[in-house]
Amino acid sequence: MSTSSISPRWLFWIPTLIWASTWHVILFQLDSPVPVLNSVAWRFGLASIMLFAIARWRGERLMLPHSAHWLALATGIVQYCGNYWGVYEAERHIPSGLVAVLFCLMVFGNALSGSLFFGQQVTRRFLLASSGAVLGVVLIFWPEIAATGERPTAALGLALGLGAVLAACAGNVLTLTLTRRSLPLVPVLAWSMGYGSLFVMGLSLLTGAGLHFDFSPRYLGSLLYLAVFGSVTAFVLFFRLAQLEGAARAALTGVVIPVIALAVSALLEGWQPTVLAVAGMALCLACVYIATRPAHAPART
Repeated sequence: MSTSSISPRWLFWIPTLIWASTWHVILFQLDSPVPVLNSVAWRFGLASIMLFAIARWRGERLMLPHSAHWLALATGIVQYCGNYWGVYEAERHIPSGLVAVLFCLMVFGNALSGSLFFGQQVTRRFLLASSGAVLGVVLIFWPEIAATGERPTAALGLALGLGAVLAACAGNVLTLTLTRRSLPLVPVLAWSMGYGSLFVMGLSLLTGAGLHFDFSPRYLGSLLYLAVFGSVTAFVLFFRLAQLEGAARAALTGVVIPVIALAVSALLEGWQPTVLAVAGMALCLACVYIATRPAHAPART
């Protein structure tokens, strides 16, 4: 899997389109008798095996320095366990629309962490346009957000959702830290996802969920899609974009994903857009376009 010839525009849009489609594919996993923790473990375990195979095929060194393994383990725990488990648990307490809005805040978390840890500068235009894009997502999901207060465990859901966002931001920092040590991206992701999968399996056993699998075509098909496209392809391209353009700009994928996911939902699940939702979609896409337009002078975000 060579990413050197892919333009930054496609490095942005390919993961965005893939992750937008996974909102629908994950429903096949949730409808199965397999516990959520198991599905997350199988997804990233399979993705890890495929990434190791890709790295070997490309002739990349699979072994990491001893100190790098600790960072890869930490990445696996926060990015591929804490992040994904937090999202699933948060949606038990608050609407999925609010979770989507919370994840839009990653663009600001990545901007801050990129500035603090990697010296990546963010322009005022980028921050203003990103704020407008997040506002657009808020408008899309406003009916769900407005009803959040009626849920007795909404505060817990918000805490879990914010925790998942922080875990994702921390995972991004750790992954980019490893690659800045001149370690190849694919083996770094392979080890991180492998450690994350093993950690989730252990957590599943400790919580009594056990280890289960579903051999139905529906579950197997969704698992393969989530592993091959939602994990291997999307994460490799996303982090390649973060390396080239900065973590903040890469995080704009999380702002566009809800818009595309709802378009998919309208086609496949019968979702009916409201006037407010359409206005929010238009505002979001327009602001993302402004945020990603090249500046007159080179500027990294």
